[in-house]
Amino acid sequence: MNIPISWLKEYVDIDASMKDFVEDMTMSGSKVETVESLGAEIKNIVVGKILKIEKHPDADKLVITQIDIGNSTIQIVTGANNIKEGDYIPVALDGAVVSGGKVIKKSKLRGVESCGMLCSIEELGYDTHDYPEAPENGIYIFPEPQELGKDACEILQIKEDVVEFEITSNRPDCFSVLGLAREAAATYNKALKYPEISLKEEGEGNISEMVSVEIKNPELCPRYIARVVKNVKICPSPQWMRHKLTASGIRPINNIVDITNYVMLEMGQPMHAFDIENIDEGKIIVRNAYEGEKITTLDGIERNLDSSMLVISDPNKAVAIAGVMGGQNSKVTGESGAILFESANFNGTNIRVTAKKLGLRTDASAKYEKGLDPNQSIESINRCVQLVEELGYGEVVKDVVDCYPNKREVSYVEFSPEGINKLLGTDISKEAMAEMLQRLDIKVEGNKAVIPTFRPDLEREADIAEEIARLYGYNKIDTTIEKGRKTVGKRNHKQIVEDKTASAMAALGFSEIMTYSFESPKAFEKLNIPADSPLRTAAKISNPLGEDFSIMRTTTLNGLLTSLSNNFSKRNEEALLFELGKVYLPKSVPMTELPSEKEILSIGFYDMKAKKDFFYMKAVIEELFAYLNIHEEREYVPEENIAYMHPYRTARIFSGEDEIGYIGEIHPEVCKNYNISQKAYICIIEMEYLIKLSSAKKEYKSLPKYPSVTRDISMLVEDGVSVREIEKAIKEKGGKILEKLSLFDVYKGNQIVEGFKSVSYSLEFRDDEKTLTDEEVSQQMKKILKNLEMKINIQLRDK
Repeated sequence: MNIPISWLKEYVDIDASMKDFVEDMTMSGSKVETVESLGAEIKNIVVGKILKIEKHPDADKLVITQIDIGNSTIQIVTGANNIKEGDYIPVALDGAVVSGGKVIKKSKLRGVESCGMLCSIEELGYDTHDYPEAPENGIYIFPEPQELGKDACEILQIKEDVVEFEITSNRPDCFSVLGLAREAAATYNKALKYPEISLKEEGEGNISEMVSVEIKNPELCPRYIARVVKNVKICPSPQWMRHKLTASGIRPINNIVDITNYVMLEMGQPMHAFDIENIDEGKIIVRNAYEGEKITTLDGIERNLDSSMLVISDPNKAVAIAGVMGGQNSKVTGESGAILFESANFNGTNIRVTAKKLGLRTDASAKYEKGLDPNQSIESINRCVQLVEELGYGEVVKDVVDCYPNKREVSYVEFSPEGINKLLGTDISKEAMAEMLQRLDIKVEGNKAVIPTFRPDLEREADIAEEIARLYGYNKIDTTIEKGRKTVGKRNHKQIVEDKTASAMAALGFSEIMTYSFESPKAFEKLNIPADSPLRTAAKISNPLGEDFSIMRTTTLNGLLTSLSNNFSKRNEEALLFELGKVYLPKSVPMTELPSEKEILSIGFYDMKAKKDFFYMKAVIEELFAYLNIHEEREYVPEENIAYMHPYRTARIFSGEDEIGYIGEIHPEVCKNYNISQKAYICIIEMEYLIKLSSAKKEYKSLPKYPSVTRDISMLVEDGVSVREIEKAIKEKGGKILEKLSLFDVYKGNQIVEGFKSVSYSLEFRDDEKTLTDEEVSQQMKKILKNLEMKINIQLRDK
């Protein structure tokens, strides 16, 4: 932001040199990028008075003038035709430098000596926008008599030191002259001379009968204020105002536009003026644009709007794009008799997006997009109409229309001098800290700092510490060796289980793979996932590299099978792979929050020699559970309804009531889709359960003191009876003395009735307190056999 130093000095007394000022402001947090001295090259230009004009004897278009410059009279030959005797004009003396670095020398023109040059405003580096009283082509003539011989640049305010500050986006309060004046006052511990705002309000009428305001989207427009000025006069603004605007990089237009720009620079609040005659029913409506709505802006371009953009409208039409630019249909002209001034607050993000969509970034939108304080709007509009009133450009109607649905209040942050000193390595008293904060309009109340609404960047005590550090002076803080508490770095339980899982799988002969979390929607077709499956509800990527990477995966199976397919295509006899990866499951579509992330252990293999099958995969899982020290019993329940799994060779894995995953053979059609002409087996387990069930605690038991007793059972059961059902029935009546049961034979053949199978178990009994008798074991066996007959309808086989 460019600030004329003379303007800054109106609000705070700065007596430091420019070099010191630049360094001090930078060290206190307001970084200075550059300092530009406007008009620095222009030298030796004084005020002169034309005493006499004579025709040049040898040139029709030249005249000879006698110029009084105060201490002497000089002769200058000129071709200007807009001068007359008695005019006060700027005179470049012998050796003077004008705009562009041109040096003026004493010379002869057609034989007549000329000791300088009469200057136009262009030769002083400006144009008629900056000095509208200057002629388009001709010598500049002072409107009023001036002191002869005085520096003309000083009178015209041509020379100015302009400081360019680099303001970070989290400091919207500094995007104004007053904001930087507050920083300068705090830096030098000087008083801030805030402009005194008072109004006569002599305009006739009742504002409530002239204007009404309705905000239809308070989230995008927290506040809207309107004031009315009557009997408006449109003319050039005063020279001092034009000078400040020009030095700040804004071109003067007319008095009303210049005043709104002046207040925007001074207070940081963008302003806008409407011709009230063009506002139907005098009603301002702040609303979202209609889809496809159009408006012609002040630059004469028709803009196409969409419903995400905010507009200012009357009951019949949009009259401005909120926070960006006004419309042609409501602009102030020389015919305007009454003006409605707007001072509003808009959502910064929405303004930034709107400006980007329209390709229309203005001074106003650049301010709004930083996030302005709605509480500054009222002072800004009063300052605006005060200038209109003081300069005689109109009469202000009494009162304002202020629509402010949700007022922004001050916030409170913890304030602990001890904690701040510890953080900074300083020893500053609480009183000194409070005094420094007071300079920034931050009050201290007990152990709380009261944060003004224009400082949204101050959210925690560390922010308060930074404010104190920059005012105290970073160069005053002693360099200290960093102190800290010694800690022992270690992995948490989750990381330990993940590492142990990977180690176990590697020890079991599996290779770890890592596949992309981004996938193609086509993967659902390859996996034969039904159209109504929740797995098809995936988070879409807004800027994908292509369709193949356009969604976040909801299953890891596509990556696993693709890797198996790659190995199969390279004729590897077998591939045993595993992956620890995440899936992303949206909570709702369209998404209003981030999807839930689940970590999945995916295991898969194929074996061209057909030596590894479902039971091999099950053994791998059991080994993994044993390695992770998981003792909870598991159940493998047959499952027929997983679309991409074989309907008769798949089981879900349960631990208690929790389903922790599934295991089985891939459906042949899915294998075909992945060009795997071999049976493939997979197991999917949610890591959440492995982490929850795994225990680092190991229990040791002493060797048994008493011998065990073993009994075998061979039984005929129907083919549909699972081993799980048999074992459950045995354990129900095994009692405390049943130590172990082992399946050692499953047989079907000519000796077995069709539809049945022979299943044989070895049961081991032991009592930790005594030696078991045959009678005690036989009684327990009778209970087990009776339960098996009742629940499963077994038939005992003779050995």
